[in-house]
Amino acid sequence: MDSPVLRKLNVNAQINESNTISELADFMIQRHNSVVITGAGISSGSGIPTYRDDSGTWTSNRPIQHAEFMRTHSVRQRYWARSFSGWPTIEKAEPNLAHVELASLEALNFVGQLVTQNVDRLHQRANHKRVIDLHGRLDQVLCMDCGALIARSDIQDWLKQHNPHLHESSNLTRPDGDADVDDGLVKAVQVPSCRRCSGVLKPNVVFYGSSVEKDIVESIYQKILRSDSLFVVGSSLMVYSSYRFCKFAAENNIPIVCINQGLTRADDLLTLKVSKPCAESLQALSAML
Repeated sequence: MDSPVLRKLNVNAQINESNTISELADFMIQRHNSVVITGAGISSGSGIPTYRDDSGTWTSNRPIQHAEFMRTHSVRQRYWARSFSGWPTIEKAEPNLAHVELASLEALNFVGQLVTQNVDRLHQRANHKRVIDLHGRLDQVLCMDCGALIARSDIQDWLKQHNPHLHESSNLTRPDGDADVDDGLVKAVQVPSCRRCSGVLKPNVVFYGSSVEKDIVESIYQKILRSDSLFVVGSSLMVYSSYRFCKFAAENNIPIVCINQGLTRADDLLTLKVSKPCAESLQALSAML
């Protein structure tokens, strides 16, 4: 149950749905060592689409479920066909101003730990040092039998060699590299397998229906307990794997602030919220700090 202090903060956040950058800057100046959680909204400026609209409604294709991928060959055909088409957009994407500004806030000691739901590795490419990839990383492929890790670029070369009927595309529909592919092409796809043991290969990401490793979740809880605040950037928090950290922060009287255009699942837990684009908001915030 929330403390009386948090209940008061929640009411204020609901009344004033769009706080100013200066209010956020005043908050951050008093609290260093924030844990930051980022979502798909922070990578939209790099040409990678988001899953949801401003109301939190899912706008993409039905996501592949972990059990379906492991059990059904045709599901793996669908995944690799669509991933082959969409991977080049992810691979070539560059960090945008939002990534760069968060790395600057880390260098200024306002960010103690960054937790990203994104699998694009753009935070690392922006030179952010302390990053936890909550849902894994798309630039790696994992053998589910022997545990071998393979570069996604090597799998792309294999797919290109064995599936000349497929074509790379920039028509991404989701931030995990999924692109639209004609169903007629999917049925002919040859699926890669592990060169070491012939096992099933899966992108090294957390599919829907699977779970984040418990030790990763626990380490984030501990970092939140040692932080001054939780700072959400570019996420609707609609999936529980990220929303739980807001619940945990609220239960432990740790204030939560947010930059996000549109609804979030944690709006009633927020101390303050800036409802503006991530990049311009973070740039303005950095200038004030």
